[in-house]
Parts: sequence; C-alpha cells; structure tokens
Amino acid sequence: MPAAHDLDDATLRALIPRLRRFARSLVHEPAAADDLVQGTLERALTHGGTRHTPDALQSWLFSILYRQFVDEHRRGQRWRRLAQLFGGGEADTAPSAERVASAHASLAAFDTLPSEQRALLLLVSVEGFSYREVADTLGVPVGTVMSRLARARQALRAASETDPKPARPTLKVLR
Repeated sequence: MPAAHDLDDATLRALIPRLRRFARSLVHEPAAADDLVQGTLERALTHGGTRHTPDALQSWLFSILYRQFVDEHRRGQRWRRLAQLFGGGEADTAPSAERVASAHASLAAFDTLPSEQRALLLLVSVEGFSYREVADTLGVPVGTVMSRLARARQALRAASETDPKPARPTLKVLR
C-alpha cells in the first residue's frame, strides 16, 4: 500500500493540470486526455507502493501516463488493422479543416511530429524535466533522450520554416 504522505489528495490535485496538458499533447482530444489522466491516477493509487523512490512522484506519474498512451496507441493500431482486414474500409485519420484553420502555425508544426518527439519536447521544454528525469520517465538512456530531442527540435524547425506562404492569385492570359 502507498504511504499516506506520498499520494495525498493535495499533491495529486496539484499535478493534474500538468498531466492533463501532457496527455492533450499526445492524444489531441480533451475527453481522451481526461481518460488517460484518470487511468494514470487510478494506477498510481492502486500501485503506489511499487515506486522505487518516494521523491520521484512527478516523473513516476508522467511515466505511467506515457506508457498507458503507448499501450492504447498500439492496441488501437491492432484494432484498426483488424477492422481494415475484415471490413475492407480504411481508417479515417485526416484532420478536419476546421481544426487546421484554427490552429496556429507553431502548433500545427508541433502536431506533425511523431508522438515520441512531441513527448520529449513537452517534457523538457514545457514541463521543465531534466534529461535524466525524461530518460527515467520514458525508460531510455540519457544519450537517446539527447539525440531524439535534437532530431525533434530539428524536425520542428524544418516544419516551421516550410510553413506554406499564402499563394498569390495568378492571372491567365486568355485569347
């Protein structure tokens, strides 16, 4: 059982907005993000005693959330493949025009990155995790975090730089 001082209500409530922000960056749907956060908190409360260090609550919760996202993503891919195999249809993954029109250019570029790169950028840049904390959270070596982060930043820069300029209307000469 978890110690009462480790997983108290106030501590968990203080981390919910950060967990929710991270979840929204991964799944892009508020309801799915809330489900992911709820699953994370449920798992933390039921498995609180499995934590190795009591002072790493924040990185432990982010780790749970990310692993649940990966598990659900893999599960969803399996179901889509089965539905395509038996149903013959294709999965509808294109974003709506409404969403694209309302998005800012930087967020649109951020959204084009793979989920692993988005997670790294969000944990380091927004949440302020150190490379070691990110490595522990995602279960990879620090060098891998650094190289993946460099590639993510490079991809984000490239996507931002290749932002399409509004096309000027062209006139055709009719004879």
